[in-house]
Amino acid sequence: MEISFAGKRALVTGAGKGIGRATALALVRCGAEVTAVTRTRADLDSLVLECPSIRPVCVDLADWDATDAALRDDVVGPIDLLVNNAACASLQPFLEVTPEEFDRSFSVNVKAVLHVSQLVARGMRSRGRGGAIVNISSQASKCALQDHTVYCATKAALDMLTKVMALELGAHQIRVNSVNPTVVMTEMGRLGWSDPAKARTMTSRIPLGRFAEVEDVVNSVLFLLSDKSAMTNGVALPVDGGFLAC
Repeated sequence: MEISFAGKRALVTGAGKGIGRATALALVRCGAEVTAVTRTRADLDSLVLECPSIRPVCVDLADWDATDAALRDDVVGPIDLLVNNAACASLQPFLEVTPEEFDRSFSVNVKAVLHVSQLVARGMRSRGRGGAIVNISSQASKCALQDHTVYCATKAALDMLTKVMALELGAHQIRVNSVNPTVVMTEMGRLGWSDPAKARTMTSRIPLGRFAEVEDVVNSVLFLLSDKSAMTNGVALPVDGGFLAC
């Protein structure tokens, strides 16, 4: 199945590393003009070095006013495709969750998605050509995980945000879906799950018996952004090897 985004403009948040970086590069290969957003200048510089056609935007999405200034429609131009990938995760047992960590996680994982999506969707609506938005969620939105109190809560909130966005934006032909991966073998994923004993605690619960590769997630994102999924709206798509099916 061939997917082309020729003539489309895409914006990817959290594009400096991992899934976001791979998604930005994949969109370029599929013909899209890509704006890459992250808060780390060094990551943007290396991304542009790898792919000079990518337009970099350095901004901390937790800063509402700075995000407003950086991502307004008249600044980044018209956007047809949006991938909300930026997120943070800090593991704490339930009884040790701090208000600071709660606020930081919800600010990035939920509030920033709301804000960026508002900015982009207003432009999509005004142009009347529709568009597609994919939010990167997690299997943690649907299954309680030890020490993931706040992370699970943010991703559950993101899944419901996705559904309400799909409901309200659908009339403007703007589709909104989420991708919900298991552990993904990004650089950080390999570091965090390199211990075989620790890895088995999770892979033993995945029928396919392995973690996801970055390409598994990226391919799902590309499908949901494309016209191949023209009637898919408001879904949470597990990329988890069957973890949530058991």
